Amino acid sequence: MGVHSLSVYILAGLCASLSKAAPVSESFVVLVLSPVSVHHGRTTTLPCWLNPPQNAEGLEVRWYRSENFDTPIILYQAQNLTASQDAQYNGRVSFGLKDATSGGLKTGDVSLSLGNVTVTDAGEYTCYISSDKGYDKASISLSVIGIGAQPFLSVDWRDRDEVNVSCESAGWYPKPQLRWFDQKQDLNPKHLDYSERSSGLMSVHSWLLVPSSSEVSCSVEGKVASVHLGSPPESAGSLAGWVAFAILLIVALAGLLYYKRKALFKRLKSKRIPAEEVDLTAPLLEVTVKPTTLAEATKHYVNVTFDSENRPYLTIRNCKVRDAGHSFPDGSNVTCLTAIRGKDGFSSGQHYWEVSLGKEDIHVGLKQSWWVGVTSATSFSEQPDIPPTASNGFWFLSSSPDRVESFQFSTEPKVLLPVVSRPQTLGVYLNYAGGELSFYNVDAKSLIGSLNVQFKGGVFPLFNPGNGDKAPMEILQKPVEGTHSDEVNSVQSTSAGPAS
Repeated sequence: MGVHSLSVYILAGLCASLSKAAPVSESFVVLVLSPVSVHHGRTTTLPCWLNPPQNAEGLEVRWYRSENFDTPIILYQAQNLTASQDAQYNGRVSFGLKDATSGGLKTGDVSLSLGNVTVTDAGEYTCYISSDKGYDKASISLSVIGIGAQPFLSVDWRDRDEVNVSCESAGWYPKPQLRWFDQKQDLNPKHLDYSERSSGLMSVHSWLLVPSSSEVSCSVEGKVASVHLGSPPESAGSLAGWVAFAILLIVALAGLLYYKRKALFKRLKSKRIPAEEVDLTAPLLEVTVKPTTLAEATKHYVNVTFDSENRPYLTIRNCKVRDAGHSFPDGSNVTCLTAIRGKDGFSSGQHYWEVSLGKEDIHVGLKQSWWVGVTSATSFSEQPDIPPTASNGFWFLSSSPDRVESFQFSTEPKVLLPVVSRPQTLGVYLNYAGGELSFYNVDAKSLIGSLNVQFKGGVFPLFNPGNGDKAPMEILQKPVEGTHSDEVNSVQSTSAGPAS
C-alpha cells in the first residue's frame, strides 16, 4: 500500500471515528416515553421515535442495555434486522408501534416490543439512531411488577390462651410489604421472611402469636385476609369440639371481589365456557359462628347417589368411586377431571349425608386426597387453570397428602384448618335457607368446620376421590324413616340451573 492510499485509509477511519462522536444532527432528535411499567409475563412496548417524523428505513437503529453498545438487543442496519445474540431475548424482541396511529419505521417510529417480560428485564434501555450526518440517543427506564396471590392464612393452637397465625403470599416483584394489624393497632410479627423463586419473583411468609378470641388481619400490598378466633377445641371427641372455633374470611377492599369475578368472567368467556354456568354474584364464604351440632344434623339424613354422566377418569361401582388410574393430561394435580356430582340437587331445605373415606385396618389406609362439598356448576371445566373455588360455584372441604396436618376450604384467600383426627366417615350438612354448610368427623363426633353461603339456584353434592389415591370414596346409604317437610324441594341434575 502506497503512502497516499495509506493516508486516505487513515483519514477515512478518522472521519468514521469522529462521526460517532459528532454532535446531535439538526436533522432529527430521538424522543422516548419514560418510564414504562409492565406486569410480569406480559408484553410491553418501549416507545422511541424521531422528531421531526422522517423515514427511518435507511438509518441505523440500535437498542441496547447499560453500556452494552456492541451487544445490542436488536440492530437494524442497511434495512436488515439482526436479532440479539443473547439467548434470553430470543423470540421476544421486535420493532413495535408507539401508538395505534403509528406508521412504523416509515414515520420514524423505532419502538421496541418486548414479550413475556421477566424480572431480569427491569432496568434501563437505550434507543440509538444514527445516519451519515449524525446520531442521537435517549434512554428508557423499564420497571417490572409482579402482583402476587391473596394471602394464605393458617392457624395453629399453641394452648387455650395463645394461637399461632401464619400468613404467606407468593408471586411478587419487587419485594412486597407485609403488615399485621388488629382492630386497634399494628402488630409486630414474630417472624418475617422473604425468599426468591427461580423466576425472580418474591414470596413472603410471616407469623405471630396472638391471644385466643382475637381478630387479626394480614395485608400484603393491599390484599387483605383476616381471621377471627374463638376458643380452642376442648377435645377431639367432644360433641361440640369445634363449635367455638370459627374463622372469618374478609377481603378488606370491597371492590376486590368485583374485579376478581370480572377477571374470571373474561377468562371463562375466552375459553368459550358459558358464563351462566358460574355464579358471579355469590358472596365470599364465612365460617359460621353457631354451626349446627352433629346430633341435630343427622336428623336430616338423605341418601345421595352419583350423577349418571360419563366420567372417563373415574371408576364408579354402586356408591363407591375412585380415580381410574389413567394418565392425566394436566399433570398430577387434583382437578375437576375426577370430580362428580350427586344425582339430585337441592334448592331448599336441610340435608345431611355421609361419606366413607376408608378404614385404618386395611392395607390402603384412609384416603389422603379428596374433596367433599356442594356445587352450583352444571358442568365441570376440563381447563386446569380455572380453579374450582367459592367465587365460581364450588364450596367444599379438601384433603391433600401434601398437607396431612390440615384440611382446606375452597375459599379465596385459602385458609387451613388443623387436623385433630382424620375422619373415617365424613358428615356433610346443608341448610339451604340458613346458608350453612358444615363438615363433621362422625367417628369423633366433632365439627371440623362450617361455612356461611347465601345459596341461589340448585346446588348438588360434590365428590372428588383425588388422583393416585387407591382408597375408595363411598357414599353411605342408610334407611331413612321419612322425608321432612322442608326437604321435598330437590332438582334433577339434568335440569338444575346454576346459582344466580
